[in-house]
Amino acid sequence: MSRPSQAKLTTADHNGVSVIQSQAHATSPSSLPAGVAGLQQVPQLVPANPSAGGGKALPPSKMKKPHADKDSEEYRQRRERNNLAVKKSRMRSKQKAMDTQQRVNELKEENERLEAKIKLLSKELSVLKDLFLEHAHNLADNVQPPTGTEGSSPAPNSTSTNGQ
Repeated sequence: MSRPSQAKLTTADHNGVSVIQSQAHATSPSSLPAGVAGLQQVPQLVPANPSAGGGKALPPSKMKKPHADKDSEEYRQRRERNNLAVKKSRMRSKQKAMDTQQRVNELKEENERLEAKIKLLSKELSVLKDLFLEHAHNLADNVQPPTGTEGSSPAPNSTSTNGQ
């Protein structure tokens, strides 16, 4: 099975991609199967510079776009839209910074209030501890040791104070 020789025509596309078209040099189209003849008529896309990019297509952001003339209406409109977008973005950024600063100030104030409350509650706790300890010492001084009974708890006071 000999393969017919092929001549290659290469044309460069505007996107940096070459189109290679193959043409079979067969004496008659009937000498090749229909599927093979159809495949040879499909153009193949290959990069114009095979060493650049490893055969990968460039993303749309990296492709060169035709620049509009700086005096054209389209250019002026695009610049106007871009200027508005930049202005809007900067305003949002400033607003976000102001909101953050306001939140910082609110949190600082709340922190100061909470620290003052901690000091107040600490003082109150100290006063209450002192009162409790003083009261406990006074009770200890007034309590008489139990007489004659071993291991039993002290007898309750015989005078009850239930309002009678």
